[in-house]
Amino acid sequence: MDYLRELEGKRVHDHLLYKKSMMMSKLCERRVWVPGPIIVGAGPSGLAVAACLKQKGVPSLIIERSSCIAPLWQFKTYDRLRLHLPKHFCELPFMSFPSNFPTYPTKQQFVAYLEAYAKKFDIRPVFNETVETAEFDDLYGFWRVRTRGSKAVEGTCEYACQWLIVATGENAEAYVPEFEGMRDFVGPIMHTSCYRSGEPFHGKRVLVVGCGNSGMEVCLDLSNYNAQPSIVVRDSVHVLPQEMLGSSTFGLSMWLLKWFPIRIADQFLLLMSRIKLGNTAQLGLIRPKVGPLELKSLTGKTPVLDVGTLAKIKSGNVKVCRGIKRLTSHAVEFVDGQVDNFDAIILATGYRSNAPSWLKESNMFSKEDGFPRRPFPNGWKGESGLYAVGFTKRGLLGSSMDAKNIAVDIASHWKAEAKQFMAFTCSPLPHYSKQDERDHAQMKEEKKRKICTTK
Repeated sequence: MDYLRELEGKRVHDHLLYKKSMMMSKLCERRVWVPGPIIVGAGPSGLAVAACLKQKGVPSLIIERSSCIAPLWQFKTYDRLRLHLPKHFCELPFMSFPSNFPTYPTKQQFVAYLEAYAKKFDIRPVFNETVETAEFDDLYGFWRVRTRGSKAVEGTCEYACQWLIVATGENAEAYVPEFEGMRDFVGPIMHTSCYRSGEPFHGKRVLVVGCGNSGMEVCLDLSNYNAQPSIVVRDSVHVLPQEMLGSSTFGLSMWLLKWFPIRIADQFLLLMSRIKLGNTAQLGLIRPKVGPLELKSLTGKTPVLDVGTLAKIKSGNVKVCRGIKRLTSHAVEFVDGQVDNFDAIILATGYRSNAPSWLKESNMFSKEDGFPRRPFPNGWKGESGLYAVGFTKRGLLGSSMDAKNIAVDIASHWKAEAKQFMAFTCSPLPHYSKQDERDHAQMKEEKKRKICTTK
């Protein structure tokens, strides 16, 4: 690690670079050096990579903005939610589900599994700290992660580490689309992250926007509570039975892909779906021209696994509507000209990655969708010790694959470099004076003038 010997010289001789490094963060109340990787996010992906690292003898620190592990599962999911895939496809590395759990565990059982997982591997996240920025310090060669505490843990902190793992995943922030007249609608409009059950909607006309697995299941739940749900189906969608031929559709799909080309596997799945579910186009659910497995591979779009909603649509208990054109005070006008009255609207419009909002880098993550630019299975590793887990669009299986790859990669460097790097960084992280702030502001102004002159 010859570069470590050069850093001290740079700190003395490269005055401007030193000033720039000094201004990479504002004054923080606490400064902490983390000898291993920092993992941002204590969801299943963050827990998985922490466990894999521990198995390799590499310590890590998880920073979580909420007050518990897996906050999405604990606070932002509806009551009837179960895993849509059999439990053995959703296991995290090195720990199986309890044998007494059903094939499709409830959300409460899944949370209990995650808590047991964290306990088994002695994973103790730092809770109630939100990462505001994470930026690589070119001068010193490590990541600066700046956090702000919640009401429970007030104050700011700057962590420094050699490796940074982004585990905030695909579902960090709820996506709420804008519709014309949205502010005129007098009834409640909520995202599924705020929906718990259909009980408060008994007897009410409810429009569910979005026809993925969540939207379909929310419609089923509303119908079971004697609400009058309608669902917006704007695009084509693949609906498959949850099980085929006595096996899970997902498991059968994996078996088919081992022996047949993807299009042959798709043809078989569509044939079995037609036999079991009938022609979904007659219900207003038009299938895409590309098969479900090929579409998943190309776009990451997951087919809907039917858990009973299709029967409700066939019986008329759930109505299918086209895309929304505009909202009025009590009604919704659809793109086909139909107008219906509704008491409430539930947005099953999914989630988004929030990585670009706090991660100050432009090579690994796309600013547009917040996903790694390199597609699966190569999106887990970036530059300068940056990694990503939970962005594969392949659920917990994809997260486990990424977690194992990351642990192997970091462990290969850990034994050789960690002690030397720890010795170099044992001194407190640098503080910034008022003069540093003035110098930094002057540098920014000079840069702006150069840009304007160039234009």
